[in-house]
Amino acid sequence: MGCSQDSKSEKLIVDSIHGDIHLNKREIDVIDTPSFQRLRHLKQLAMAQMVYPTATHTRFAHSIGALGMMIRILDAAGRNGLDISPEQREQLRLAALLHDIGHYPYSHLMEKLDRVDLSEEIVKETKIVSKAIDKQIIPYPRHEELGSLIVTQRPDLLEALGSPEQAKIVADIFTRSVTADAQLSKLVHSSFDIDRWDYLLRDSHATGVPYGHIDINYLLNNLRASSEKILGFSLKALPAVEHFLLARFFMHRVVYYHKTIFGLEEACRQLLRRLRDRNVDHNGIPLDGEQVKVIAKSDDLHGFTDAFVDNIVQRAVKDEDKVIRVLAKAIQSRKPPKLIKEVPVCEEPGSKHNDGTVFFERCQNGLKSLSEEFDIPLGQFILCKPKIKIMETPREYRAYEITSLNADELRARAHEEEEEQIWIFKDGNKEPDSFWDIEYSLVGKFSKYFFQSYRLYLVYDGDDENKVFDKLRITVKDW
Repeated sequence: MGCSQDSKSEKLIVDSIHGDIHLNKREIDVIDTPSFQRLRHLKQLAMAQMVYPTATHTRFAHSIGALGMMIRILDAAGRNGLDISPEQREQLRLAALLHDIGHYPYSHLMEKLDRVDLSEEIVKETKIVSKAIDKQIIPYPRHEELGSLIVTQRPDLLEALGSPEQAKIVADIFTRSVTADAQLSKLVHSSFDIDRWDYLLRDSHATGVPYGHIDINYLLNNLRASSEKILGFSLKALPAVEHFLLARFFMHRVVYYHKTIFGLEEACRQLLRRLRDRNVDHNGIPLDGEQVKVIAKSDDLHGFTDAFVDNIVQRAVKDEDKVIRVLAKAIQSRKPPKLIKEVPVCEEPGSKHNDGTVFFERCQNGLKSLSEEFDIPLGQFILCKPKIKIMETPREYRAYEITSLNADELRARAHEEEEEQIWIFKDGNKEPDSFWDIEYSLVGKFSKYFFQSYRLYLVYDGDDENKVFDKLRITVKDW
């Protein structure tokens, strides 16, 4: 389980997932910066500890683990024909270490604030634009973009990395910029990257569920590289590849989209958006992406941690607005939104009409009346529809098509959002075939389907809680 020792290693970290991780001087300097130390105060799984008590591991631990995973994969790639220069190795290791440096408090929970739909908006099918926010609001940047800003503009990291030029190269790798090596950057950000390899193992270990236990050693031993630096796996490792894809799918089903965890996190998103959009007193929540970037470049970044949200929730418990007060109390007291009804569906892409969409439409049409009938503010109802696929459908091209592209075309493809292609080396072939061309892969055949769960929750704090929920469930039973 241990990582190989670098000849220039100066410090050893013992990790519960990867064993010994040997750090060089520059990596130690990066880790010791205040900007990186902030990750100690960001929980990896947001509010999952509300259900899985030991899921308290941090983005700091995950980032160290991602470095450990990168060391292992670089060693394996080198043994199997991938020519990586010492300079590239250092940059890839640093990119792995810094890939999550831009995460928000409670990670994806706050990052997706702009995409939160309030119940009032779902019912009216129109976005509520607060007077406090310009109609041309600049969305919160993705954490990769924010991370690039932090790496390239914060003095502590610039000094630790050695130069602005080195900082930009590292940031370009984890953001998959057009200037980064299209194939090597996939080690940090792709369908089969060090990020996913580490978080599946780490999250599974921390929560105590078995679904993320992928066979890392076998995958590494069967890593292969083509003459064009395309990384893939030998055909005999196909079951391990399929297991990885299923592991990610089931971790979403069991942990990330757990009804209680997702309900609490959605309640927190709803709370934060309501507070942010108020005409007065935004509780310090950034109004738009520009304000987030200001935080990233200032000393305020050090306080931009989970405690930032915790303090907002604590203050909101005494808010004058009933909906805000009820949402805050549910989070603070660990009284999660109760699930009134759930409609799970499994469909092919393009499916626009199924039991879930019917339920969602009935909620759109009936929630206002339901709110009035039970004398419960509409904002205390939460309607959401988390969705997951085994794997995103890749663009259809073969390995030889990639090698025939010129440098500009290759960089343009690498610049697009997450590359979902996985390559398989059949026996005796120097160039790989797409995972999607393996006709006997059962997982491949079912990867085109998506799973989506349409859910209606209620956040309630009355003494007649059980009675109200029983009546609500009967009322919406046939929706």
